[in-house]
Amino acid sequence: MELFIAINKSFEQLNEALSQISEQQYISPSANLSGATIGQHMRHIIELYQCLMSGYDAEIVCYDHRKRDIEIETSKKLAGQMLTEILSSINRKNKELKLESWLGDTDPSIVNLPTNYYRELMYNLEHSVHHMALIRVGLKELSTEPVSENFGIASSTIRYKQQCAQ
Repeated sequence: MELFIAINKSFEQLNEALSQISEQQYISPSANLSGATIGQHMRHIIELYQCLMSGYDAEIVCYDHRKRDIEIETSKKLAGQMLTEILSSINRKNKELKLESWLGDTDPSIVNLPTNYYRELMYNLEHSVHHMALIRVGLKELSTEPVSENFGIASSTIRYKQQCAQ
């Protein structure tokens, strides 16, 4: 299925980015990212997928309940291992899920919306591309170019640019 291929490709790009930087660069605050680190953006990507994987059996996904595991954002080795673990367990059949979320930071209301596994995989992929674009900014600050010229660029943008070039 194309969705799984696209996720695999994005994870390969993330692993390539990890291999290009040192542990110190992974945890260094970036001026261009408002003090955030490449590791923090990597952790965010990983934890969204982890939330989806752990919510699959319970049929309830709540991204607000992610762990925010400092170890993932401070160890590029662990981040790479987590990416591998996610890829090894991601190929599941589609099924109906409930998405649970808080509406605001002070509003105690919780919203529950119907969704499904493939829809949430697509959300995670698109959200990952957004964070990969931010990681790309961090890599440029380190004078490191991503291995892939399309790292952090949405597939719709890539297709649009290809159409314009023709």
